[in-house]
Amino acid sequence: MQWSTRRAETLAAGAVAVLLGAGALLVDQLGRVLVGAAALLLLGVVVRDLVLRPRLRADEGQVVVRSLTGTTVIPRDRLLSRVRTARRLGLRTTTLELEDTADDTVLVVLGRRDLGADPAQVGAEVLGHRPGQPGPGRRRPG
Repeated sequence: MQWSTRRAETLAAGAVAVLLGAGALLVDQLGRVLVGAAALLLLGVVVRDLVLRPRLRADEGQVVVRSLTGTTVIPRDRLLSRVRTARRLGLRTTTLELEDTADDTVLVVLGRRDLGADPAQVGAEVLGHRPGQPGPGRRRPG
């Protein structure tokens, strides 16, 4: 099983980046800098989406997460997973957290845009647990 940013979102971001790039030619010099920077930033998001396909891949033995700094592989027997919901600025945000219990430096946090689906649904489907609960047989150490 694998999850990635939705293709429609990536295409829409690419179209907006092109429109902003074209619009940068029509404004004054300061506007060119601001609108051009926005176009480049959005183009970076599109490239990131394309390079990191699939973002999350899972099978019976391991979970693999791709990021700009490399690929993280977590064996299932060392996987601790949580679905967290938080309120920030009046908005509800749900994330899927994947942690390697053998390596305290490995914590991967994935949101709806990263997965192209609801993180709670992905957590339940791939990792086999209810949202907000540790994975089956997994408890946070100590």
